[in-house]
Amino acid sequence: MVQTPTTSVNGLVQNRNGLEKTPMKILMLPGDGIGPEVLYQARRVLDCICIIYGLEIDVTQDLIGGASYETHGEPATDQMIEDACAADAVILGAVGGPRWEDIDYALRPERGLLKLRKAMQVFANLRPAFCYPSLAVSSTLKTEVVSGFDMMIVRELTGGVYFGEPRGIEDLGDGKRRGVNTHHYETDEILRVARIAFEMARTRSSRVMSVDKANVMEAGLLWREEVSKLHAEEYGDVQLDHMYADNCAMQLVRDPKQFDVILTDNLFGDILSDEASMLTGSIGMLPSASLGPARPNGSRFALYEPIHGSAPDIAGQGIANPIAAILSVAMALEYSLGVPDAAQLIRDAVEKVLSGGMRTTDIMTPGMARVSTTVMADAVLSQVEKMAREQKLL
Repeated sequence: MVQTPTTSVNGLVQNRNGLEKTPMKILMLPGDGIGPEVLYQARRVLDCICIIYGLEIDVTQDLIGGASYETHGEPATDQMIEDACAADAVILGAVGGPRWEDIDYALRPERGLLKLRKAMQVFANLRPAFCYPSLAVSSTLKTEVVSGFDMMIVRELTGGVYFGEPRGIEDLGDGKRRGVNTHHYETDEILRVARIAFEMARTRSSRVMSVDKANVMEAGLLWREEVSKLHAEEYGDVQLDHMYADNCAMQLVRDPKQFDVILTDNLFGDILSDEASMLTGSIGMLPSASLGPARPNGSRFALYEPIHGSAPDIAGQGIANPIAAILSVAMALEYSLGVPDAAQLIRDAVEKVLSGGMRTTDIMTPGMARVSTTVMADAVLSQVEKMAREQKLL
């Protein structure tokens, strides 16, 4: 494993059930494309937060995706997977790129990420989508449509068509072939992610929109029935509505502010969350958390990553937006490290920087100041430190 310097300052980290745990362990996986660039900046913010709040965190680094394939001949080594499962949180950059498109399908970078998710059993993908007021003009939709919208998409992550068997490409003879992917869900897979969505809604506006295709898919019908049953038995205080996936895609661009928490399966969640991200002005703005089952100490297996992908066309140019990676660190601080105040400090700092007019290329609008990846991170760090002093944390 490649080692990076360890952040180690006096103090204890409280996990979410209040038990002391020290030191916490984070595994960082920069990956491919812009992944190493944005994760480096996110690490700087994490180091700063550790000093401000007196957190003791051991941070190590390893390879995944194409970077792992080039070094080890596989996109995810068994040792990396073992270390990831032992960590309190894993923070990922991005995987993939055109240079690996022609290698065996099982060795492609994306397979490493799927292997990691499966091993960590991270079944609930939380993808917040929100629009900072200062970025409303960056959206392709009208400002009044997107300004102030704030939703959470809860996507099932380890089931459905991406993992179903049988799968593959069959030779039918006479030059014909058949591609097969199987979409299925079982009751337990649906209930565990639905519980996450209902619990999340209780911390927000207590509204869940469950999205499926129950009109044409038996797996979708089962999804709707099981979510409805769970709602009736345990979450009557939360408003539950249902919507077909195609209608939801339309409604997201018509009136995104109608949604609070969207609950959906792996395939639809993948598509809808990317669509929702563009309402914010750029896919480079949004983080994600993937949560697994609870451990005996109350913590969960957890993987955090920006949703923007590896963007190989801009890698190495110093223009990538680091905010999604920085906000992924904020999510890790809230959900895995038990320091929600630190997470909010980061979010407030990001909002302050954006309201001051700084923009990376992806969110650039006339009259704003175009800055590099590093300068944007510098500005966030400066704001974090300034606000910490104002709050007498430094």
